[in-house]
Amino acid sequence: MATFAWRGRNGRGELVQGQLEAAGEGAVADQLVTMGVAPVHIEIATADSGSASSDWWVRLNRKAIVVEDILVFSRQMYTLNKAGVPILRAFAGLQASATKPAMVEMLQDIRSSLDQGRELSVALARHIVHFGAFYISMIRVGEMTGRLTEVFLRLNEHLEFERDVRERIKQALRYPAFVMIAMAIAVVIINVFVIPVFAKVFAGFNAELPIITRGLIGFSAWMLAWWPLLLAGLVGGAVLLRGYLRTPTGRYRWDSRKLKLPIVGDIVLKATLARFARSFALSSQSGVPLVQALTVVAQTVDNAYIGARIEQMRDGIERGESISRCAAATGVFTPVVLQMIAVGEETGALDSLLFEIAGMYERETDYNIKGLSTAIEPILLAVIAVLVLVLALGVFLPLWSMGQAAMGKGGG
Repeated sequence: MATFAWRGRNGRGELVQGQLEAAGEGAVADQLVTMGVAPVHIEIATADSGSASSDWWVRLNRKAIVVEDILVFSRQMYTLNKAGVPILRAFAGLQASATKPAMVEMLQDIRSSLDQGRELSVALARHIVHFGAFYISMIRVGEMTGRLTEVFLRLNEHLEFERDVRERIKQALRYPAFVMIAMAIAVVIINVFVIPVFAKVFAGFNAELPIITRGLIGFSAWMLAWWPLLLAGLVGGAVLLRGYLRTPTGRYRWDSRKLKLPIVGDIVLKATLARFARSFALSSQSGVPLVQALTVVAQTVDNAYIGARIEQMRDGIERGESISRCAAATGVFTPVVLQMIAVGEETGALDSLLFEIAGMYERETDYNIKGLSTAIEPILLAVIAVLVLVLALGVFLPLWSMGQAAMGKGGG
């Protein structure tokens, strides 16, 4: 296949141009007609030697593919499939209309895989970093059951929910994070510039200082003397911690620990369980066998601890146990949810009840997220108050004592 440069006119008569990869000029013309463009000129694109030297700089600065790009792709694929557009023509149109270079390259690679006779799920699996195992598994199920259009719609809804939860958590944590950063900067400035000045003033009086003042001066002197070692320790500790969390054991322990954190632990648990319920319902509704569905869902909950509990459910179902009993054995679901799972299993309406469970967890997560800032603010105020109190006592107690001594009221 070669890359062709083309010029044409759209439905409004405007001159448009671009590049497409195809087997020949006729294939390019067919793609342009599908896109609603009347071709005027088509030729093989020539490489620009002047731009080759700056290609590395363009690649370095180009924007990466994000969740929003995959969400838009899913919505577009749903619309094109619903309209009956052949999949190759659909990808040709998406590639021509994409503006982000990384997205164009990915769509081009998927098109090339489809041209070689590969299935869509196999072509998407080449970019599993962007799509994820759950997305690819659902596409594979859609191909097997002939419900690819519906799968794209469900995936779009799933991705919208994931993005909405992440954005709300970020918004709730933005103010506390800003306050913590400001406090850290203030502590550094006070220890580097303010405390040393007061230390020189206190040293000139040759008086015994309160223990708080001596502690502040000692910490400031240690920070000034050992700041390279302190900085190296912080960076090294962060690198070691990040490496440990990437190990299976480290990630499992951290994912288990963060579910028990005050304030945010309950939010993380409910958001994870909402993701599990919606993913499981979507997989089951699309015709995926229970064991296979739980295997895929365990990889998509983004929590190693909950994922291990889901795999425990899968193993129990493989042994012939009921879903409700396996869910109760995990110890992560509430009695109400377990009752709903049992009813769904008995009535054969497990899919709809799983969506109800997902909705319930989503509403609780939304309620908790809205109150997250309110719950964190008193803690931040307490920390700030303690910091200000320690600094005030450490700095002004010696001044007050020296003032009393100078007025003849301090003894000696």
